[in-house]
Amino acid sequence: MIDWFLNAHPIVQAFLATMLTYLAAAAGAAVVFFTRNPSKRFMDGTLGMASGVMIAASFWSLLDPAVALSEGGSLPVWLPPLIGFLAGGVFLWGIDLILPHLHPGQGQPEGVVTSWKRATLLVLALLLHNIPEGLAVGVAFGAAAYDLETATIGGAIAVAIGLSLHNFPEGIAVALPIRREGFSRTKAFVWGQAAGMVEPIAGVIGAAAVLLAQPILPYALSFAAGAMIYVVAEELIPEAQRHEHGSDVATIGVMLGFALMMTLAVALE
Repeated sequence: MIDWFLNAHPIVQAFLATMLTYLAAAAGAAVVFFTRNPSKRFMDGTLGMASGVMIAASFWSLLDPAVALSEGGSLPVWLPPLIGFLAGGVFLWGIDLILPHLHPGQGQPEGVVTSWKRATLLVLALLLHNIPEGLAVGVAFGAAAYDLETATIGGAIAVAIGLSLHNFPEGIAVALPIRREGFSRTKAFVWGQAAGMVEPIAGVIGAAAVLLAQPILPYALSFAAGAMIYVVAEELIPEAQRHEHGSDVATIGVMLGFALMMTLAVALE
């Protein structure tokens, strides 16, 4: 089975890997069947760990290969990764300003004013994250298809594993507030996992894009990194630090998540 996956077409690999990240979000949402109020320390720690995972994945599996792939080009080696990284952040910032959404723990929605229900806004917040995450996995597998020293199948697998670890607490963070809004457990689960379905779609698009146009690789890899760092800085770390005693627990989570992703990225190269 492992050999079959390693030899599969990159788009198939990206689809299967992003299905894993989706299933992790669905597993998190399924927690709603067992509890209504998970420990705040647990949520702070897992959000912190998710932040550390995404920061490490952004460097080892996305930015570092982007820098290496920019060597020997007509532009300065630092310019393509810089352009892509900032473009990823600006893209998420722009969507953040326009798309109505509500982050877990927030009182007021962000984006344009709307009469949509809080459940819809919570799912849209998760959707905002899952598009760049799916793209990151897809781009990583597409880049690995070129058999480059800096962009490996192991690195792509590490991104998928790391984001799966991140998606589990995200699924919890969306499904439980929806449950507290008065929805049944089943509806809270359905809503909680719904936005994760976009990841396989984004993963396939990301893999296909870099397979069709190798010159965009440095930009695509660093774009995904910039988008993920924006999510970490704009939501995950602030949310993890929001509760009393959250600072220490979340900080330890960031350190552990970073160390875990660093280990995966290096070990699987």
